[in-house]
Amino acid sequence: MISLPNKLDSKIERITESGCWIWMGALSRNGYGNIHLRPLGNVVAHRHVYSILGGIVPASLDLDHLCRVRCCVNPAHLEAVTRSENLRRGGVIDRLKNAAAAAHAQTHCKRGHEMTAANSYTYPNSKHRQCRTCMREYQRNRRKK
Repeated sequence: MISLPNKLDSKIERITESGCWIWMGALSRNGYGNIHLRPLGNVVAHRHVYSILGGIVPASLDLDHLCRVRCCVNPAHLEAVTRSENLRRGGVIDRLKNAAAAAHAQTHCKRGHEMTAANSYTYPNSKHRQCRTCMREYQRNRRKK
């Protein structure tokens, strides 16, 4: 049986109830795990873990999260499908039609903070909201560098 290198394994929290393996490292704006690999640069964590444990995925295919948890890297929760199938399964087409309603209905940000009126910022001339807690953490980390 193939196992994950310690560098990867230390960034995964295994949730036994759902079976998800939550990526605790860097996340993209869309909530997918990222990892920096030399000489490739930044790659999506679930695709890298899948390639180690589940097999190679052709570049023409996406990995669909069957559990619908974007930061999950469990290969058993991933299936290689075409881009159009992945979008269809995720309801992207329907969500694009109702994007404003979906944004308004959002109760938590991608990092799990509650999106209350006090903890969210709505951009002027837009319906886009952002979590104030995440904004503060981002600024704090940026200043450290």
